[in-house]
Amino acid sequence: MGFETPVTWGYCLPAMLDDRPYMRTPSWESGRGVTFYLLIVTTAFFVLQSVVEYYLPSFANPPTSGINRYFALSLEGLSKGYVWQLLTYQLLHGGVWHLVFNLLAIYFFGRALEETLTRADYLRLYIGSGVCGGLMQVLFAALFPHQFGGAVVGASAGAMGLVAAFATLFPERQLTLLVLLIIPVSMLAKTLLYISLAIAVFGLLIPTGNIANAAHLGGLLAGIAYIRWAVQSDFLADSLRALRPKPRPRPRELVSTEARKPSAWPVTKPAAKPTADHLDLPAGEFISREVDPILDKISAHGLQSLTERERKILELARAKMGKR
Repeated sequence: MGFETPVTWGYCLPAMLDDRPYMRTPSWESGRGVTFYLLIVTTAFFVLQSVVEYYLPSFANPPTSGINRYFALSLEGLSKGYVWQLLTYQLLHGGVWHLVFNLLAIYFFGRALEETLTRADYLRLYIGSGVCGGLMQVLFAALFPHQFGGAVVGASAGAMGLVAAFATLFPERQLTLLVLLIIPVSMLAKTLLYISLAIAVFGLLIPTGNIANAAHLGGLLAGIAYIRWAVQSDFLADSLRALRPKPRPRPRELVSTEARKPSAWPVTKPAAKPTADHLDLPAGEFISREVDPILDKISAHGLQSLTERERKILELARAKMGKR
């Protein structure tokens, strides 16, 4: 059984105090925020799990019976089509402390995110991070069955997604953690994210204990990705614009025009023939100085907006282009 107990929470608990403005949320005070329901549902399922394990030990005992076979996440279960395990494993826990650490992470980081994200985004972030973490854990179990095999339970991947999302949105926020539940240590949110990523990667390189480091890493990456590509739409738009090839400028085409009266465009100057200076200009300079503004005017207001002088300039330009 691989418990998804994050090392980060096992030794350091966030102590983001309620006197900080971003931790004081109206939705929590009303007792009806999404975070509130996540805590209630997760706790309720743990109580149900404990009751079943106590009164029906033959059904609940690992590794092949009951709860773990059908509801804990495993490569074997997914291969049999138990796709619901990607959701149900997030509601099961390996013990009281496992549950408490995850609830604290959801509580502290979830409240701040709930004031920034919509309810739909918040739920997609949390559940999606749990699913992505579970998929990464299963992938590593398929590649390295001896190191990452076995069933996995816990809400840590979703909690890690909240941590990553918070650090992505508020990288410079100052946090206070309680190391060993006693020693307060302050750090920036982005520093906590880097530490969490480093611990998860280290756990993948050197697997120890019953910690699902692949699930933690998947949750962290999913949290970052969701904020970047789903919430911060400007980031997505900028990325797409950077990848899109720049279109080549289309050469302007000169067309002959016939004078139409009356003109819909107000004439502020009397019609005049192009001066000798126009005739002496190189074709390129003549086009940029005299013709381009007229073509822009045609694009904006149509041919009927041209004055007599502008039409003569176009005719002169056609003649210049014909001599090139």
